[in-house]
Amino acid sequence: MFQKKKIDGDAQKTASVNIVGDGTDIHGNLTTKGDVRIDGKVKGDVSSKAKVVIGQTGEVEGNIYSHEAEISGKVIGNVEIIETLFLKASATLKGNIISNKLVIENGADFNGYCQTGVSQTKSIFDGRESEIGNQKEAIA
Repeated sequence: MFQKKKIDGDAQKTASVNIVGDGTDIHGNLTTKGDVRIDGKVKGDVSSKAKVVIGQTGEVEGNIYSHEAEISGKVIGNVEIIETLFLKASATLKGNIISNKLVIENGADFNGYCQTGVSQTKSIFDGRESEIGNQKEAIA
């Protein structure tokens, strides 16, 4: 009657939610296939095949590569998003944006260049896959 469904490894990883809490500092790149929420500080690149959320207390000093993102905190670096980037009213972004769609709330602080449209975002992860694979080999 009740059967456990097997979840393959990739589906399980994409369903994961990662949280960098307030008061946590990470020095190095952060890579995940699942969602990530940052309320602490990350000094390095953040890469996710899902959604990246930077909370009001969150700070990233590095580039962000993601399928979707919502920024309420502070980012110093370039942001490359496949779908939609939301800059909330409390957001501060100092860097360039490449995104399919961009939503900026009144009050957000953005200083940089912006490119939007599907053609700009198609290859964000194409080049990143080989970089991530090389990093894993270097770590192992």
